[in-house]
Amino acid sequence: MQKRPLVSALVVSSALAGLAFPAIGSETLVLYTSQPNGDAQQTVDAFQAAHPEVEVEWVRDGTTRLMTRLRSELSAGVSNPDVLLIADSMTMQSLKQEGHLQSYLSPEREAYDAELYDPAGYYYGSKLITTGIVYNTAAEHRPQRWQDLVEPEYEGQVTMPSPLYSGAALIHMATLSGHSELGESYYEALHDNRVEAQGGNGGVFNAVAAGTKPYGIVVDFLPIREAAKGSPVDFVFPEEGVSAVTEPVAIMQEADNLDAAQKFVDFVLSQEGQRLVSDQGYLPAHPAVAPPEGFPARDDIDLMPLDVESALATEAELKERFSDLFGS
Repeated sequence: MQKRPLVSALVVSSALAGLAFPAIGSETLVLYTSQPNGDAQQTVDAFQAAHPEVEVEWVRDGTTRLMTRLRSELSAGVSNPDVLLIADSMTMQSLKQEGHLQSYLSPEREAYDAELYDPAGYYYGSKLITTGIVYNTAAEHRPQRWQDLVEPEYEGQVTMPSPLYSGAALIHMATLSGHSELGESYYEALHDNRVEAQGGNGGVFNAVAAGTKPYGIVVDFLPIREAAKGSPVDFVFPEEGVSAVTEPVAIMQEADNLDAAQKFVDFVLSQEGQRLVSDQGYLPAHPAVAPPEGFPARDDIDLMPLDVESALATEAELKERFSDLFGS
């Protein structure tokens, strides 16, 4: 594959924006990421501070739109990015199966739990964005288990994001469907208890914070951050465990700047890179890095296992089942 010049809509690093010329012998890294703009800028700035010899050009968009762009480029025989930092492992697994990623055995991997990275080194989880239960502090009940949400006293009072719109919700559905205690019947039970499905996690959080629905299924950082600011919500890591989006990092098969790409992967997985994750308000994937305020210790969070290959193979079936139950 041949690379083509990046379009003018690229969001570039502060050094390039300031019209600074790369130093002789410097490397240039091209990053595609679905991180929020502020987080992406902080990640790039921290990496460049650790590796001033590397210039970074980066493109940011939501995972779905970013992958649409990437696949369009790949189908045209073009490979722009050297490295990806995107939301979920299912997307990375699909790119791996299609031969678009290359293996890199980062020395930083030894500190990580084996389930957080591809065993051959094709991608590595960089954080844990878990999905649990949020409730309004004025609500009558304090749910502690996933099973609580399908009990009669919660009928019609729960809202959740749709896996048709949210990657985290799709990972959550795949994880719970494979759980020994919950299984595929759990979503039928949610439907029977009149749980309301809506687009994304933001809408779920807003509904619970406003009290229009006292209970919700949502990603962790939204209620934990907002509770610290005074929002009337509390977040629960359910007793059966939680699903997690791991925001993996990976190197493209056709990467032009392999050395810089490997440095970026190592930085993201390093304790320095993981402390940045915590400072940004997310749960670090590195077990030795302390979580941000409001989170329990990593050892106190029970992560449900996810078979990524199986989840990817059944993605269409999961979405169809959800659509049949809750509508599109």
